[in-house]
Amino acid sequence: MPRLPFAVVVGALALSGCASAPALPPLGPEGQGASQRSGLKGSQPLDFQVKRYPGGEPYDLASDRGSVVVLDVWATWCEPCKDALPYYQDLANEYAAQGLKVYALNIDEDPRAIPTFLAETKVTLPVLLDQNAQVAERTLKVRGMPTTYFIDRKGMVRHVHEGFAEEFLAKYQTELEALLAEPTP
Repeated sequence: MPRLPFAVVVGALALSGCASAPALPPLGPEGQGASQRSGLKGSQPLDFQVKRYPGGEPYDLASDRGSVVVLDVWATWCEPCKDALPYYQDLANEYAAQGLKVYALNIDEDPRAIPTFLAETKVTLPVLLDQNAQVAERTLKVRGMPTTYFIDRKGMVRHVHEGFAEEFLAKYQTELEALLAEPTP
């Protein structure tokens, strides 16, 4: 299958309604990833606190130091998220024994749409609630949906992927396997 230019993928996301949301600015050009615009790939581990869905228990990213974390920022209105989350579910199942944890960080204003979305996509990943997209906007500097962060065992953001397309799956898996092969601190 030929690889589509990034501009085509961004255009498809824009047409599907996932490139932007009322609370998020539009997806930008390739090479301007979240790590570059926000300093996420710095000397400090990523840290934030949100609530778990559906019970509202607190979740602190720092509690997962020692594990490789995939954090997928998504919304129920995002069509590419319907393709991305099942893929991340498969990764969670395949690599959990090696120390991978996968979370779905939802930015919907109203969480009542989440159960239907999860049932339709057959996803059982732990869902985190980002009320009013505060973490997505201020901490992660998300520009479009979905955006996925690969975080190493020390809590450092190592890879940021904006959007989702099947032709990138092999690259994602290679990146995750490399992170999982690194020693636990």
